[in-house]
Amino acid sequence: MEKSKVYFTRELTPESVVNMYKVLNKNLPGKIAVKVHSGEDGNQNYLRPEFLKPMVEYVKGTIVECNTAYEGARNYSDKHKKLIEKHGWNKYFDVDLMDEEGPDLKLEISDGKVIKQNFVGKNMANYDSMLVLSHFKGHPMGGYGGALKQLSIGCASSAGKAYIHTAGKVTDQTKLWDNVPEQDKFLESMADSAKSVVEFFKGNMAFINIMCNMSVDCDCCADAEDPCMKDIGILSSLDPIAIDMACIDLVKNSNDPGRDHLLERINSRHGTHTIDAAAELRFGSKEYELIEIQ
Repeated sequence: MEKSKVYFTRELTPESVVNMYKVLNKNLPGKIAVKVHSGEDGNQNYLRPEFLKPMVEYVKGTIVECNTAYEGARNYSDKHKKLIEKHGWNKYFDVDLMDEEGPDLKLEISDGKVIKQNFVGKNMANYDSMLVLSHFKGHPMGGYGGALKQLSIGCASSAGKAYIHTAGKVTDQTKLWDNVPEQDKFLESMADSAKSVVEFFKGNMAFINIMCNMSVDCDCCADAEDPCMKDIGILSSLDPIAIDMACIDLVKNSNDPGRDHLLERINSRHGTHTIDAAAELRFGSKEYELIEIQ
């Protein structure tokens, strides 16, 4: 398989996000969903809408999100919409909470390792393409968060998140923590669900990972640790597996004093198993060429 191209710049500005999209030479067609993380209430590390504003405006996209499956400010639509307003997303953009109204859109996964279906917000069907803007950082359950997590947990409805987290046991968020599976089954379920979203958009996707504010905790944590590493830069690719692999390698190859703390979080949760499982599903490749943009 030919190596996937991953572009990288050390410049962390709103304009650089746009430039990193442009180097992909990919014109996303039709109505464009822009997947972001809206940020849990109290979280200090999530990407702010002001930083992403030039990018979203450039593609004339609609910000999309889904409700969570755990307690907090985002597990029900009424609360989530208030937080989206508090965080300023709808000050600048049209925002679509894709699972605000059911029924969920069910995506089949014929060759899934663990799950054979994925439940996403039904409004995904209203879009022709998707730009995935991911904040790369650690994660208390998945080890790390990047493009694959945005495709899987991020695009899943509240019921779909429970389904992935329990490796296909339940869709009821109130029963999530009573059905926690063996860790690798959860990670493989993330890979399965990510594949279903990639297939849904039939190649009409682009991925940008932003390596800043890198805490060991996710933007879904209200009480997150402060960042443990210095900012690294912005990556872009048409391959969600390659871009996550490149981010992991940039962390590994860093001499930053906080590197080991972040890697401990990733490794203790088997974080790269998600990448391995996704590569085996063949909707991308771990093999990449890193092209630095000055």
